[in-house]
Amino acid sequence: MAKREEILTRALDVIAREGYRGASVKELADAVGLSQAGLLHYFDSKEELFTEILRKRDELDSVGQGLDGDVEHGLRTDADLDLGAVRAGYLGVVRHNADVPGLVHLFARLSVDAADPEHAAHDYFVQRGIGLRDFFSRAIAEGQASGDIDDRVDPEVLARLFQAVADGMQVQWMLEPEVDMTAAVGALFELMTPRAAPPAEPDETPRRSSGR
Repeated sequence: MAKREEILTRALDVIAREGYRGASVKELADAVGLSQAGLLHYFDSKEELFTEILRKRDELDSVGQGLDGDVEHGLRTDADLDLGAVRAGYLGVVRHNADVPGLVHLFARLSVDAADPEHAAHDYFVQRGIGLRDFFSRAIAEGQASGDIDDRVDPEVLARLFQAVADGMQVQWMLEPEVDMTAAVGALFELMTPRAAPPAEPDETPRRSSGR
C-alpha cells in the first residue's frame, strides 16, 4: 500500500508537470524507480492507474480546500454546509485546476472514455458525480431553507448544473486558456442568490393641511 501511494503521489507530479500526453507508463515507472511491468504490478491496467491518479487528486484537493472527505463520497459528512464555506472551497479547487493542466486533460479524456461501462474509470466517474451532486444538493437545500438561495429550482437540478458548468468550463479552458473558469463557476453561485429588494422610495406626496 505504501508503494502504491508513492506511485500515485509521484504520478500526480509528473502529469501536472509534463501533461497527460507526456505521462507514459515508462515515465511514471522511471519516476518511482520501477520497470513498466513492475509499475503495472500494482494496478490491473494503465486505465486503472490513471483512474487511481484522479482519485488521489480528488482526495488531496478536498483536504487542501478544507472539504472533509472526498468528492466521491460527498465531500462532507457533517451537518454544517455553510454556503460561504462551500463556495470558497469549491472555487479553490477550480482555481487550482488552472495550475495543473495535465490533470485537467487527463480528467477530460478519461471522462469520455469512461462512458463505456467496461472501462476501468466508469464506476469512478459515476460515483464521483453522485457524490458531488449529493453534496451540492444538500448545501443548496439548506441555503433555500434559510433564504440564502433562490428556491424556484429543485436542489438536485441546480447540483447537476454545477457539475455541468464545472466540467464544461474545463473543456472551454483547454481550448481557450484565457478563459477564467473560477469566474464562470462563481457567477453560478451569484445567480442562485436572490437580489436584495431595493429600498422603498420615500413617500413624497404632499400632505393636505387639516386647517382651513
